Amino acid sequence: MLSSMKSPATQIFQGRQISPGMAEGKIHIHRILYGLLDMDESIESREADDEVSRLDNATLKISDDLCALASRVEKEIDSRLAEVFSVHQLILEDDSLKEELRKEIVSNLVTAGSAVKTVFLRWEKRFLLMESQISKDKGDDMRDLSIRLRNALAGITIHSLEEIPPGCVLATKRLLPSDTIFLRSRDTAAVLLEFGTFGSHVALFTREMGLPCISGLRHLITTVPDGSNALVDADAATATIDPDEQQINRFRKKVERNAAAFRLALDHTFTPAQTKDGVVITVLANIGSDSDTRLAMENGAEGVGLYRTEKAYIGRLHPPNDEELYQEMLHTLAPAKGKPVCVRLLDIGADKPLPFMKFMAESNPSLGCRGIRLLRRYPELLDTQLRTVLKLAKEFDIQILVPMVTLPDDMAIVKDRLSQISSEMDINMIPKLGAMIETPGAALSASEIAKYSDFLSFGTNDLTQYTFAADRENAEVEAYFNHAADAIFRLMKIVHDDVPEMPLSLCGELAGRSEHISKILECGIKTLSIAPPLIPGIKESIRESYSTGSPR
Repeated sequence: MLSSMKSPATQIFQGRQISPGMAEGKIHIHRILYGLLDMDESIESREADDEVSRLDNATLKISDDLCALASRVEKEIDSRLAEVFSVHQLILEDDSLKEELRKEIVSNLVTAGSAVKTVFLRWEKRFLLMESQISKDKGDDMRDLSIRLRNALAGITIHSLEEIPPGCVLATKRLLPSDTIFLRSRDTAAVLLEFGTFGSHVALFTREMGLPCISGLRHLITTVPDGSNALVDADAATATIDPDEQQINRFRKKVERNAAAFRLALDHTFTPAQTKDGVVITVLANIGSDSDTRLAMENGAEGVGLYRTEKAYIGRLHPPNDEELYQEMLHTLAPAKGKPVCVRLLDIGADKPLPFMKFMAESNPSLGCRGIRLLRRYPELLDTQLRTVLKLAKEFDIQILVPMVTLPDDMAIVKDRLSQISSEMDINMIPKLGAMIETPGAALSASEIAKYSDFLSFGTNDLTQYTFAADRENAEVEAYFNHAADAIFRLMKIVHDDVPEMPLSLCGELAGRSEHISKILECGIKTLSIAPPLIPGIKESIRESYSTGSPR
């Protein structure tokens, strides 16, 4: 809790919201000191084999640490985010990287630590030269792994963030993916960053943790004294340093109002969300684990609108067979028994590689082989998922959602396989099949895609990215990435007008923004699927809205 003493040195910083929320605490300046152990050392040729062995042992240790970290993230935060560290494991085990490290040691006669520094920096630069921001952001992964390996080689076992004060407002230039997990154990109040984008790994972590976070606060750590009192209003993307008594009182009143509004919403969350003009809107949940599903049901979700199946594939050396996939999905969906469930088929690609798939070196993974495009390339993966969903359909009211649909043929192929497999399994009740509308091409082809679909679901995160040609993880074009732009609503309205009888849903982050609910409903969307914690508030927003615009 902050002191209420008046301070003559109040500063107000305006940045960009990364994760919403409000918090207060004392600033802890964290200066990330990379490379303190990076003294280049030469070795004798007879020592090269020992250095290679040291590197191999450090690699094994870090691989085990990453596996444990992935399990911890899956348990404590969200299964989707565990894939960050599964990808780190893949990078660490890459044969070409291993060979390059070995050659650096043997050919240049340097220590393992020096080799890691040189080679990982080289790889980081390669990623930075690639076209896509996803590839460029692999630079953070390389930097993260480089630090881990060099620390392991130096015998350092403690992470610098393990010693930050509990309950502080962490102020730093940037965070790497593995940094963020330590913030939970320290009960960090909020995070202030000089650099960071809304779509970054760190942003995803802080949002799932419910940790207020603001980025774009340039020169923060050089102008704010360590230990300063801070009010963080991430909803408004402002940080007030050394506030006066009046500012503290206003802030705390806003916190109280927000808390009261949430309690009221929670009290009403099991009541249907009906607009002021009498239209009932279905509110479902986006889930990836059984804990997600339980929270969704506790918060009043009327079912599952988007079940991300990637968890069942992450970190495996071989894809799950029918029974393994069935048990995983059954466990995840159990808390939603008796409610409708929509399963999205595996949505992976070169940006999220899996160990059992050949690495695809695409210069721009976002525009490459992902979603249904990849499932068409690997039909055995598609068939396993369809068989599993058909088996689950005996116990759940289930639907199937196809990711990254661009052409009508994408849906025609899935519909044909679903029909064939249903016949082989002697199943007459075939689940409804839906297409994700994530590209302008899909939106403008809705009438053709609808011929093979029972419903359509807008994925506005990707739809925005492709509409404005602005990578959602690229801070340089962040001004162009606006998922609430008129163009996005116009595309949704075009789809509704082209296929007026087709059930439409929205499962992107836009669905969880209460200030845009009215405009969403005006596009003819009757179903929203959102993160479980947002359900009570969004239901309240629906009750305050009209489905066809406010009356004149």
